[in-house]
Amino acid sequence: MTFGLTAKLHTSFEQAVEQASRALADQGFGVLTTIDVKATLKQKLGEDMEDYLILGACNPSLAHRALNVDRQIGQLLPCNVVVRADPDAPGDTVLVEAMDPQIMVRIIDQPGLRNVADQATAKLKAAINVLDQTVEAR
Repeated sequence: MTFGLTAKLHTSFEQAVEQASRALADQGFGVLTTIDVKATLKQKLGEDMEDYLILGACNPSLAHRALNVDRQIGQLLPCNVVVRADPDAPGDTVLVEAMDPQIMVRIIDQPGLRNVADQATAKLKAAINVLDQTVEAR
């Protein structure tokens, strides 16, 4: 079962984070939080893993509209966007993955959320598509 949107980039991890952040910003999303999973697992557990960041992206207008429909939707906000090195691919392959906001509608069946989820999905898809086009242009 797929529940996300994915772009595969062939660039450095740092460049992929920058490109993903810029693509999100172009669609009205700000990055509120950055969780460095690799560093956290190393620090807390002594475990090594590939580069892996979780960007907590939020489009304030869409978040406001969703919260006005159902305050519990905050449990699903912000939209997590994962930027991670692909351990099964050549060295410079980085995946950018975002959860499909349509899942929000499946979890909280509120009619007023459908339009918000549709718009959030369109914006996240546009950001992911920009990243895919960046790859195709190389």
